[in-house]
Amino acid sequence: MNQDELIQRWVKVFNERDVAACSTLYAEGASLHVAFAPPVEGRAAIAEMFAAYFAAAPLHCLIKHLYGAEGGRVILEWEDAVGLLGVNIYEIEDGLIIRQRNYFDQLSFLRLNGLPTPSL
Repeated sequence: MNQDELIQRWVKVFNERDVAACSTLYAEGASLHVAFAPPVEGRAAIAEMFAAYFAAAPLHCLIKHLYGAEGGRVILEWEDAVGLLGVNIYEIEDGLIIRQRNYFDQLSFLRLNGLPTPSL
């Protein structure tokens, strides 16, 4: 499976809300960085994060654009079912995700999914 196919697989199992299948796409020492939170380190911790996200909101990723780049990088521009837009940047090594960085508007995510927003 090439790097674009790996990310297409990631979108498929993410949309199926399959925590186990999602976690198998990450290297054991992978990291996942969401712009508004500390990085999540390690496959097991990433699986726990997905389980919590899936329990909190009806997440669904629609591919807007998928760009393969040099050096094992893939950029995914996405939209979710409630209209939130975002970008994920993946770094891939030996057929597994070693680092993922997610960028989206957290306040919009909370509002669009009917979740509590932080008080200012």
